[in-house]
Amino acid sequence: MTSQVSSPAEQTDTTVVGEQRKPAGTKDVRRLDRVIIRFAGDSGDGMQLTGDRFTSETASFGNDLSTLPNFPAEIRAPAGTLPGVSSFQLHFADHDILTPGDAPNVLVAMNPAALKANVGDLPRGAEIIVNTDEFTKRAMQKVGYETSPLEDGSLDGYSLHPVPLTALTVEALKEFDLSRKEAERSKNMFALGLLSWMYNRPTEGTEAFLKSKFGKKPDIAAANITAFRAGWNFGETTEDFAVSYEVAPAATAFPPGTYRNISGNLALAYGLVAASRQADLPLFLGSYPITPASDILHELSRHKNFGVRSFQAEDEIAGIGAALGAAFGGSLAVTTTSGPGVALKAETIGLAVSLELPLLVVDIQRGGPSTGLPTKTEQADLLQAMFGRNGEAPVPVIAPKTPADCFGAALEAARIALAYRTPVMLLSDGYLANGSEPWRIPDLDELPDLRVQFAQGPNHTLDDGTEVFWPYKRDPQTLARPWAVPGTPGLEHRIGGIEKEDGTGNISYAPANHDFMVRTRQAKIDGIDVPDLEVDDPQGAAGTLVLGWGSTYGPITAAVRRLRTAGESIAQAHLRHLNPFPRNLGDVLKRYDKVVVPEMNLGQLAMLIRARYLVDARSYNQVNGMPFKAEQLATALKEAIDG
Repeated sequence: MTSQVSSPAEQTDTTVVGEQRKPAGTKDVRRLDRVIIRFAGDSGDGMQLTGDRFTSETASFGNDLSTLPNFPAEIRAPAGTLPGVSSFQLHFADHDILTPGDAPNVLVAMNPAALKANVGDLPRGAEIIVNTDEFTKRAMQKVGYETSPLEDGSLDGYSLHPVPLTALTVEALKEFDLSRKEAERSKNMFALGLLSWMYNRPTEGTEAFLKSKFGKKPDIAAANITAFRAGWNFGETTEDFAVSYEVAPAATAFPPGTYRNISGNLALAYGLVAASRQADLPLFLGSYPITPASDILHELSRHKNFGVRSFQAEDEIAGIGAALGAAFGGSLAVTTTSGPGVALKAETIGLAVSLELPLLVVDIQRGGPSTGLPTKTEQADLLQAMFGRNGEAPVPVIAPKTPADCFGAALEAARIALAYRTPVMLLSDGYLANGSEPWRIPDLDELPDLRVQFAQGPNHTLDDGTEVFWPYKRDPQTLARPWAVPGTPGLEHRIGGIEKEDGTGNISYAPANHDFMVRTRQAKIDGIDVPDLEVDDPQGAAGTLVLGWGSTYGPITAAVRRLRTAGESIAQAHLRHLNPFPRNLGDVLKRYDKVVVPEMNLGQLAMLIRARYLVDARSYNQVNGMPFKAEQLATALKEAIDG
């Protein structure tokens, strides 16, 4: 869903509800600058869909937003249990925001398990909307409630709204020829309607979505729309909700343009398609489904009209093998995976280093080791990306910092791969992949020109005057070898994993040649042109620098803002390029007395920084499967400043 942002939205005296228009002001409306809402329920309660629809309407309204989906790894955990709780958190505001928020202002709990799993995150005074129909004695005992939390006073510190969501939904749908079980499935739409009324969200988009989603089942579509409208009307008429809230659009926080809500994986997929168009090359994806990277495979398979060929292989090794073959054939080649898949692909990545062919290896990081936490986030693959291959096999590594930034990171990864004839590791993670935020759709003339020149004929003259093609004769600036498409007359050459002779590409076991080729491949990566690191140090007098990479950008920036508001002086820098590092990184680090590196691992970047630049980079880390909270980081950084 897109919205045009050029000036603050005009305020009207009506609120649109489906086909009805109700005068605003039926109940009191309070103005808020931001809200954090968390929808939580059983895996089968549709919380991700509910959160996604609320997010889409919020994006169309023009608010800045950030989301955090959180769901179990099991396909279907036992109903009503704590491991089966699925949640979706949305932070939206009338100003620029950076994170999904530390603590929800509103919790929608569809059952006792959802309440118990999430109530500990709520601040005192937060609003809790509970589906009372699910608070049966058996359901409460299943999660350890000996007495009902709705009646024992344990929730007295919150604003509790008991709502029989299931019963109200069934009653609203009694005119439809549905079983009770079928009717109950629409209770998430009732809850969505209630929250849409509560925060004055647009509704047309959701109704259009439901008509489209259930286009082949018009009765189901009509039932869901009816439940959605019933939830809205319940909020309007019940005495329990005395006020509704308004969060104005954040038009002044955005540059003019056309915006849409986008997740990291979707932005990355669009970036790959854009890169192939800008390179004028077909895009080939060789992939094997793995959480949380599978959405990229799903999305790219929809874009055959842009010359995208997607191949779902039988395993990770076959996926990257096919992609490398496509690179040899002249395509922009991509393989997508997560940490366990990177381990399986390591040998073929090394082969791509030896063959010196462009290949994008997209790693959507998740909790490890082994299967680990498939649906939780982590940044623990950095050292694997840097060194996880046999021999000296250097690979460029870049990392996006926000969901929307995944688009630009994909273009940058393609630029490096194509210009320097090398595999490139792109490190996203589950937080970025599933989270979403507004994204300004770029104009075509803003995108880089990625076109490359294939080898056309002989490029070397022998002593006897014979003109031949040398597959490893390098560009003097980039050290990239020529890209020779198979089938081009006169460009026949040998490929394989055995060491090549400089220039000719013939098999060579000569010690001096191997030493030269190893050093040349390293020099090619070291010489990649990357922008200097930008430092945010407003007064230029900070003694402490906080250095981050990847998805820690939002929490770090939010924490730095809090500290500066409190009068603290602190500098911030964020790395996109992790191999090679920006050339000015060493000089930047030397300007500060203290360097703090927050990471969702046990200190991998901090270790690289300490080893490379011999500075006392202090690691601040967590590996709990969740992103940092801004307040948590602000506290840790304040302690670092104070020594």
